[in-house]
Amino acid sequence: MSVELLKDWLLASKKTVVLTGAGMSTESGIPDFRSASGLWRGVDPRTVASVEALEGNYELFRSFYQQRIEALEQCVPHKGYEILAAWQKRGIISFIATQNVDRFHEAAGAVNVQELHGNITTIRCRDCNRPRELAAFLAGDVCLDCGGKLRPNVVLFGEMLPNEAWQKSLQAIEQADLVLVIGTSLEVYPVNQLPAMTQGKLVYINLETANERGFDLVLQGRAGEILAQVDSLL
Repeated sequence: MSVELLKDWLLASKKTVVLTGAGMSTESGIPDFRSASGLWRGVDPRTVASVEALEGNYELFRSFYQQRIEALEQCVPHKGYEILAAWQKRGIISFIATQNVDRFHEAAGAVNVQELHGNITTIRCRDCNRPRELAAFLAGDVCLDCGGKLRPNVVLFGEMLPNEAWQKSLQAIEQADLVLVIGTSLEVYPVNQLPAMTQGKLVYINLETANERGFDLVLQGRAGEILAQVDSLL
C-alpha cells in the first residue's frame, strides 16, 4: 500500500528531488565506513579523512583513500541507481543530490547530480589545485607542477561543503513538491538539515529508520528493492 502511495505521489508531483546517502552504495557492495563492521571500525574517521591527516599524516591519509578507491573499483551501481537515472530521463524526478562520493549516479546514466561531499574518483593537487591523474595519486606521486601532495576531490572533516552543490540542492528541495530521502542515516551535518527545508511531501527510504520523524511516508528496506517495486507500478 505504501509503495502504491509513493507511486501516486510521484505521478502527481511536478518537481521531485532525490537525496541519497551511504545506504545506496552499500547495496552495491561498497563498505560503509561508518558502520561497526566497515573499514573505519576502530578508527576515528577524523584521524584519516581530515585536513589534519592530509597535512600531518599524509601516508595514512593516502593509504586510506587508496583502499577506498580500490574497493570501489570492484563494485558497480545496483538496479536502484539505474531506476533513478531512468526516472530522471522520463521526467519523473528532476534533481539528484548525493552524499556519496562514488559517482555511481553518473555511472548509471543520471545527469544533473550534485555531489554534496565531492567525489573520490577525481584528484587534485592540495597546493596548486590543478587536476591530476588518479593513477598518480595511487602511486604516491607528487604534483608534476609544484611538488604538492595529491588528494581526492572529497570533502574532508574540517572543510566546507562545495557552495554551488549546496545552494543548488537547497534551492531544488525548497521548490520541490516531493522529496525522496534514500539510504542515509541523516546523522551528518549540514546535509541532515536539507529534508526539513521542503514544503512538499517527504518520503524516507532506508534499511534502518531511526530518524523517521517529520516524514510523510517511511518505507523500511533495501533501497534498490523498494525502488524496483515502485518502478514496476509506474
